[in-house]
Amino acid sequence: MVFTSYIVSMTFTWTAHRFVGGALALDVANSVILRHDAEGRRDRFAVAEQFQAFPEAAVRLSAERQDFPDLRPLPEEHRGEFLQLREAIDRYFRVRTLGSEDRLALAELLERIAATLRAATVGQTLDQATARSALRLICEPQPERMKICGHCGWLFLDRSKNRSRTWCDMTVCGNRVKASRHYKRKKTEPLP
Repeated sequence: MVFTSYIVSMTFTWTAHRFVGGALALDVANSVILRHDAEGRRDRFAVAEQFQAFPEAAVRLSAERQDFPDLRPLPEEHRGEFLQLREAIDRYFRVRTLGSEDRLALAELLERIAATLRAATVGQTLDQATARSALRLICEPQPERMKICGHCGWLFLDRSKNRSRTWCDMTVCGNRVKASRHYKRKKTEPLP
């Protein structure tokens, strides 16, 4: 029980690993950890401090940081609409990456993007930058470069020369998969 309370009280920091999507819209979608695991699922934006700290981290760590050198956080009252945009991004690009075209998912995403951009204020906020990033991804000239991590399920752009990237981050997910395979091999090998 002490271990559980220790985990709950651990501090969280936005690190480079959290921005491996290759586009701000994907990094936003990836703010949900283990999205399809009911027990392990964690939404980093459910914690107000993490939600408010994300834009500053994105300015430093996102692959698209040159497009928004000054990114303002969203007022708390806009978090609900932003989360709807995030979910529309994830739904559409996940379906597209799996090889099907869902016109309803695309229409929903475009509606969310349009609503976000129509409500634009002075200065660039997280929702506006995310909407613009999603628009660029919709028009991505090589959609096959978008992949889903074979370990954690995050969306990412594969910018490798031979398009062979399997994991969102080799140093995290790749190592976990390799360590798991090694453990299983060692476990099944007969003792000398």
